[in-house]
Formats: sequence, structure tokens, C-alpha cells
Amino acid sequence: MSIFHNIYQAIEDACYIWRQEIRQAFRDEGVLIFCVIVPLVYPLLYSWIYNNEVVHEVPVVVVDQSHSHLSRQFIRQCDASPDVKVAYYAADLDEAQSLVSRQLAKGVYLIPSDFAANVNRMQPAVVSVYCDMSLMLTYKAIYQTAVAVTQSMGSEIQKKVSGNYTDREDAITTRPLDFADVPIFNPAGGYGNFVIPAVLMLIFQQTLVLGIGLSAGTSRERSRYGDLVPIHRCYSGVYRIVCGKALCYIMIYAVAGAYLTMVVPRLFSFLTLIHWQDLLALMIPYLLACVFFGLTVSCLVRYRENVMLLMVFVSLPLLFLSGVSWPQSNIPGVWQGVSWLFPSTFGVRAFVRMNTLGAVLGDVTLELRCLWIQAAAYFGLACLVYGHQLRVTRRHADERLAHLRKKHEIRLQLKAKKS
Repeated sequence: MSIFHNIYQAIEDACYIWRQEIRQAFRDEGVLIFCVIVPLVYPLLYSWIYNNEVVHEVPVVVVDQSHSHLSRQFIRQCDASPDVKVAYYAADLDEAQSLVSRQLAKGVYLIPSDFAANVNRMQPAVVSVYCDMSLMLTYKAIYQTAVAVTQSMGSEIQKKVSGNYTDREDAITTRPLDFADVPIFNPAGGYGNFVIPAVLMLIFQQTLVLGIGLSAGTSRERSRYGDLVPIHRCYSGVYRIVCGKALCYIMIYAVAGAYLTMVVPRLFSFLTLIHWQDLLALMIPYLLACVFFGLTVSCLVRYRENVMLLMVFVSLPLLFLSGVSWPQSNIPGVWQGVSWLFPSTFGVRAFVRMNTLGAVLGDVTLELRCLWIQAAAYFGLACLVYGHQLRVTRRHADERLAHLRKKHEIRLQLKAKKS
């Protein structure tokens, strides 16, 4: 019966720790913001910014130093494209830069004075394109329009000098190998379907770790000796502490995870190819790995502000290290090893492949195994660090008790002398 009693007592203590962690999460404004408000609002804001997959009629300024028939043809074709609008003409590049700096235009087309002469001499002609890089969508529209127009004009020049007699010969001359460009996994060719799935998984990890870290910082600041584990009967075992705290954040982020991965993409009509069964099989190890990773990191937090400096700083590098914004094959081996320490690396890769590329569980077996290994490893690390924190708390409690006993003995001695 003592074994069952001990098991029942451990479960009861874990539930008490879970209740305390839930109360602290909803009473602490910082934890509430990062664990509830940020996962609800920030994905909506980020998705709304990238909801326009492409932009149209981007204003540009033209500096035409050639004043030739070919330069005017280039300008007309650029203006006729759906993505670019020739809004201004400038006499020189300085005037064009002034228009861009005042945000009246987003880019500059500079046509040099020898543009038509070089074309007539059968020499390469250059058109300089200057873009405002503050927004990638406008850069893409301005640059790709210039490339498409120059390719079209180059094809027309090839037809004129080739001496062909039929349209078929002209087609072979300008495009000897025909192909059809069909975007399979990103039909709009925009950044929303490309970036948002990775960002959502990264938001999941970062807000979870920030919430756990803020809660740990609050516990230390409230403790007289800066202890992470409070002095209480229920906090007498390592496993019940780790499981009780983990249960709190698992319950909160089970709802947040469903919202981030299922609701947000459908609200903004992003591409979603993953089935709910595969999503569940992915999110369970990812959630466990993130929770135990957050518990492990929280032991490094001495003050509430520390976790902000620690995790917010690494958000952008983690996005690049995941292999979405930067090719995974071009990441040095040292940095790939660093990326393996974070659950977001494998979570982002698996989710993007399943949600955007249509992969199934068999295609992301490596990522799933790594997530389960991380969940087990960080659970063990969390138990080790909380075991150390529990010993520190007990030592401080013993020191305090010894101090109280000493004070009590001194009082008794003083009373004995007076009597």
C-alpha cells in the first residue's frame, strides 16, 4: 500500500505544482502576454503583412539618358507590365535618388546614353536597376519586370538579325528548348506561402521559452535567496516538479499549436497540404521538445529580463539555420551542429515539407526521430538542472533553519541569564 500511496502522493504534488504554475501564468502580465496574447495576435499581424503574395503597380522613376527609340520602347513595356508603373522621369541619378528617399518611388531604371548604340553595334547593352530593399515584394516586382522586358526585347532583336523566313524558325531561334514554368507548391510565387509556415513554428518555440523563462525569473525574484524551487512540501521530488510545470505549458500550447498550424493559415488562405493525423504526429514531439527545452533554459534565468535578451536575439538566426530562408546545403557544418540544439530546426523543416510540399510522415522520419530524441534529452536535462535547484533550495532552507535555531538558543540563553 505504501507504493500506491507514494504514487498517489507524487501525482497529487504534481497537480498542485501544475495549479500553481497555471495561476502564475495567468496572473503574471509578462507570462500572459507571451503565452497567450502573442501567439494569438502576432501570427495574425505577420500573416496580414504577407497576405498580399504579390504587389502591382509599384512606382518607379526612369532616368533616360539615351532618348532613343529602343529606350522609349523599354520604358513603355515596363509601364505596360502589371507589376510596375513608371511614375516619374528624372534628369539624373541624384534626382531619382531624391524621389526614392522621399518614398515617392520604390526603384530607379537608369538607361545609359550608349544603350541604343551598343544594341545597334551588336554589343551588350546595360540597364541599371536600383531598388528599395526595405520590402522584398517591391524589389521582386521591379527587378523581375526589368529582366522580363530585356529578355523580350532581346528576343525581338534576335528575330530581326537571324534572317529567318517563318515564325517557326523565329521560335526556334529565340527559344530552342521550350519549357513551361508551373509553380507547384507556391502558385502565387509570393512570400506568404514561403515564409509563414516556418515563422509560425518559430513563434511557437520562442513564445513558449519566453513564457517559461519569465515565470522562472518571477519565482527567483520572489524568493529571498533567489531560488527557482520554492520551499514547500509538494516540491520535494524532481520528477513531480518537472512534470507539474510541463503539464501547465503543454495544456496552454496544445491550444496555441492548433491555432497556429490550423487556424491561421486557413484564415489567410495560405497553402495547407498537411492532414490532421500527420500534424498531430508532428506536433506531439515538437511540443514536448519545446517545453522541456524551455524548462532547461529557464534554469539559466536569474532575472526576468535575461530570457528576453537570450531568446529574442536568436530568433532571426534560427530562421536562417532552419534551412528555409537560406539553403541548408550552404550552411557550414559548425552552424548546422548548433542548429541541432533547437527543436525549431527539425520542427520547421518537417512542417514546411508536410504543409507546403505535400510530404507524408515517411518523408520526415529523420526530423521526427530527432524531435523525440530532443524531447527525451531535454527531459533528462530538465530533471538534472531542477535536481540541482532542489538541492540548492534545501541547503538554503537548512541554513535558514540553523540560523533560526541559533537565534532561538541565544534568546533562551539571554532569558536564562536574566532569570
